Amino acid sequence: MERTLRGVGVSHGVAIGPVRHMGTAVLEPPSTRISAEEAPREQARAQAAVEAVAADLIARGNLAGGEAQAVLEAQALMAQDPELLADVNRRISEGDSAERGVYEAFAAYRALLAAAGEYLAGRVADLDDVRNRIVARLLGMPMPGVPDSDEPYVLLARDLAPADTALLDPSLVLGFVTEEGGPTSHSAILARAMGVPAVVALPRATEVAERVVVAVDGTTGEVLVEPSVERQEELRRLAAEQQAALAASSGPGRTSDGFMVPLLANVGGPADLPAALEHGAEGVGLFRTEFLFLDDSAKAPSEDKQVLAYREVLEAFPDGRVVVRVLDAGADKPLDFLTPADEPNPALGVRGLRSLLEHPEVLHSQLRALARAAEGLSARLEVMAPMVADREDARAFAEACREAGLDAKYGAMVEIPSAALRAGALLREVEFLSLGTNDLAQYAFAADRQVGSLARLQDPWQPALLDLIASAAGAAKAAGKSCGVCGEAASDPLLACVLTGLGVTSLSMGAAAIPYVRSTLAQATLAQCQQAAEAARAAESAADARAAAQQVLSGA
Repeated sequence: MERTLRGVGVSHGVAIGPVRHMGTAVLEPPSTRISAEEAPREQARAQAAVEAVAADLIARGNLAGGEAQAVLEAQALMAQDPELLADVNRRISEGDSAERGVYEAFAAYRALLAAAGEYLAGRVADLDDVRNRIVARLLGMPMPGVPDSDEPYVLLARDLAPADTALLDPSLVLGFVTEEGGPTSHSAILARAMGVPAVVALPRATEVAERVVVAVDGTTGEVLVEPSVERQEELRRLAAEQQAALAASSGPGRTSDGFMVPLLANVGGPADLPAALEHGAEGVGLFRTEFLFLDDSAKAPSEDKQVLAYREVLEAFPDGRVVVRVLDAGADKPLDFLTPADEPNPALGVRGLRSLLEHPEVLHSQLRALARAAEGLSARLEVMAPMVADREDARAFAEACREAGLDAKYGAMVEIPSAALRAGALLREVEFLSLGTNDLAQYAFAADRQVGSLARLQDPWQPALLDLIASAAGAAKAAGKSCGVCGEAASDPLLACVLTGLGVTSLSMGAAAIPYVRSTLAQATLAQCQQAAEAARAAESAADARAAAQQVLSGA
């Protein structure tokens, strides 16, 4: 009998197919004891397994490219953490087998992460995946991952590790549903980049039986279990009509009355460029540069290496705008040479611009590389700093850009409520703002973006978050400067209209979302966007805000 489940839709589209469940590795190895003479051999086994798993994660990242590469390389660094390996060796020397030593050491580290605040607690799923891979290799068991199948299916899992999501085959995996995660989790971001329909934060999703047919709506978050044949045909017809409308939509972003809203792409490296160009991105609104710094956590990449990567992205948009975010290290992206190892709460510690100002040589090298990369090119380079808290931060970054001889606009990301509330002060130092709505929501509601149970507070439709966006956009308009959105909020077509109505001047998103946003925006006038924004801000919940905006725009 047909029934409807509701989670959080994080990637547009409809997927219909039989359920397959994520395979898992043996989580707990036997408590085998070894003699002192066997310890060196077991330590060598553990070291080899760690290196093999790290190499596999890096290889997967190289195949996936873009944002996935950065995420997987971060996991590889986690596997090779020196303190973890030292603890593994200690446990083996005290009589644990290699697999048991790995299991116990990771369990201890897991407990530390879980107790270190919700931001780091969100890394527990990644840590569990690394542990499972190492233990599985030591036991000679199959790696955890997506099931083998000759026919397309909908994947169900408690959670999906980045290593699994990054290499999903869209020709086989029609869509996926998870119990954990949120709209800005790693898996959600990667799903949007791939264009795979996905629903997260769906309670008891894995209780749906293997092979049962489901219909996944990645826009509404609805999952229909055992839909009738007639219902399946209706959903396929609606999906086909939507795809036809998307195909008919082209050109720059604008409202139906001609108000221009540039639609830009978020990219994690050169590997993301083909999708951005294919979907008609007018430029890059967020170029994440962390992928360059994850190859070697002990030192920064050379200036020459950075120049090559930056130039490749700039050359892809000869007449477009390319906004580069300087290195955002810290919190869930630690780097040995840059971030403290003993912070009690890294999410509230030395992260982003704070790290760079403590290590000015890293910032200056990156800015010089950007200046060199832009020489002789027609792309409009803009550079922004992450985690700007106040005017003093903005001033320090602007001075660094001038000292590096950077002939480009320099701006500040608005990810901290203080920056949104005092945006006017920031704009006296920088030339533009870019709203990172993922972190802005996280810090506004004290709700980790990786924790599925807090997805309600990560919903970008929260009226309080809309108020912060309006504050920043209003300050930018008063100063005659631009204020874009590069967070995942921009990928929601309906919310894109509301953001336009709030005064946002550009929208940047995963490339696959651009046609959806372009098509929806083209059906509304600027006045209707503004009315929808007013209605959403007047609501008292995220659900009511969406409903209010939808009501206004339904006549568009």
